[in-house]
Amino acid sequence: MTKNKTTVKQAFKEFIWPRKWIVLTGLLLIVISRLSSLVLPLKSKELLDVIIPNKDLEALAYLVIIVASAIFIQSVTSFALARLLSVEAQLLISKLRVKVQKQMLSLPISFFDNNKSGALVSRIMTDVEGVRNIIGTGLVQLFGGSITAIISLLLLLNISVELTLLVLTPVLLFAVIAIKAFGYIRPIFRKRGQINAEVNGRLTETMNGVRVIKGFNAEHQESESFSLGVKKLFENVKKSLTATAIMTSSSAFLLGLASVGIMGVGGKMIIEGNLTTGDFLSFTLLLGFMIAPIVQMSNIGSQLTEAFAGLDRTNELMNISSEYDNLNRNIKLVNVIGNVEFQNVSFAYDKGKEVVNNISFNAQKGTVTALVGSSGSGKSTIASLIASFISPISGSIYVDESNLAKIDLKSFRSHLGVVLQDDFLFEGTIRENILFPRPDANEDQLLNAVHSSYVNEFTDRFEKGLDTLIGERGVKLSGGQRQRIAIARAILANPKILILDEATSNLDTESETLIQKSLNELMKGRTTFVIAHRLSTIRKANQILVIENGKIAEHGTHDDLIKQKGRYYDLVTFQSVI
Repeated sequence: MTKNKTTVKQAFKEFIWPRKWIVLTGLLLIVISRLSSLVLPLKSKELLDVIIPNKDLEALAYLVIIVASAIFIQSVTSFALARLLSVEAQLLISKLRVKVQKQMLSLPISFFDNNKSGALVSRIMTDVEGVRNIIGTGLVQLFGGSITAIISLLLLLNISVELTLLVLTPVLLFAVIAIKAFGYIRPIFRKRGQINAEVNGRLTETMNGVRVIKGFNAEHQESESFSLGVKKLFENVKKSLTATAIMTSSSAFLLGLASVGIMGVGGKMIIEGNLTTGDFLSFTLLLGFMIAPIVQMSNIGSQLTEAFAGLDRTNELMNISSEYDNLNRNIKLVNVIGNVEFQNVSFAYDKGKEVVNNISFNAQKGTVTALVGSSGSGKSTIASLIASFISPISGSIYVDESNLAKIDLKSFRSHLGVVLQDDFLFEGTIRENILFPRPDANEDQLLNAVHSSYVNEFTDRFEKGLDTLIGERGVKLSGGQRQRIAIARAILANPKILILDEATSNLDTESETLIQKSLNELMKGRTTFVIAHRLSTIRKANQILVIENGKIAEHGTHDDLIKQKGRYYDLVTFQSVI
């Protein structure tokens, strides 16, 4: 974890230096603002020690104009500062979110298999927000506060060295407490990001699975689970609040003691004639200008600590290797024929537990290869290997005589079409979902896909037709309707290699008949891999691979395998009885 810890140098190089002119403008504005704020305490001495004793009304009017002008300048620069840096900070957050989302989409499927979607959303939307305290007003306020504190300190020393030294002791003690507190808080903020992601992930799952929850009357246990996550978050926040409260209360106590000391020592000096009333008022006001930035810096320090904790988690994500970063993948496919060959391919999700074991077969262009077998036999894993969602641990897969391990993934997947068992539709219209692989397709191409997949069979009955909103994940449609939209999407993509993973699993008999016609048309001239439990859908396949325990148990056409009266024959006979 420590290797992902963001340093000040990294933050400066990545976020501040590219925006140096904006930050420098902000620093200039903060300097002008803070210098303007010092006019009031400095002029207070002149008011009490010179103007009032001499009853000089002309000088008083001049002094009021100077102080009012300084206050006006301070207000204008403060507004310009907030406007300039706050907007830039939000722009940076927007760009970072896009950058993190792009990086996340480039990660392999295994990353998403091991992380909750809600947690990943939190990584994109929440973790980067703290950066606003680096580019926003937080950083320049820290700089401005430091300048104000240093100038105020010099002015205080000029008024009275004795009183200033009296103040510095508790201030330095507070600084030590603050530094230790920041070191304690940063891991807490980092952990908070993790807990937030977990809670958001569980909440997203709850919303997506609400039908299952209600169907099993499990609202109470789901609420209990969420409650535990919220409690963990509360405990984390409580820790950070405790540390912050210690800083705040210690600053109030220590600086309060300093104020009491100033009252006593300063009062004695005035009585003895070593300090004028104007000097005492100026000292008191300047003391406020020195202390306020220090207290403010402790708050800003907490914000910066939270920002760095969020950046730690963001860097952790950005440092994960993208599946597109593999320099060995330098073959770009242009004219794909569609020949696919497995040579002694094995794969395991867990070391030593192979789910695909030393498989070899050849699928020629334009042919249909069917994968059948019992659940968990390895059929979907073979489909994932073909789609390059996962990579073999041994053996090789060839596409048109090129090793898939060396082919540029984007160029390969641009010729790939997939209809998965868990068909996924995006919230929006039917039209938008079909156009997803080719947003620039014309109306004729769209309608061809619609009619080829018989989507029009149900959209013609909808008032808005293809522009009907389908809800999240297509919840307003039946399983068969969703499946036909997924098939229309694949038809529009016009791939050379097609994977149909249980493409007819959610269809009733009537819909299956319609889809089978469209699939027959879709598969023409394409290398197709079909996974189906309904064996009636793959009778005309050029070759059928019977997969059992990750191995090819039988291989041949439907008629050949029936004659062998082996495992395939048993599967067909069993379904026929059912």
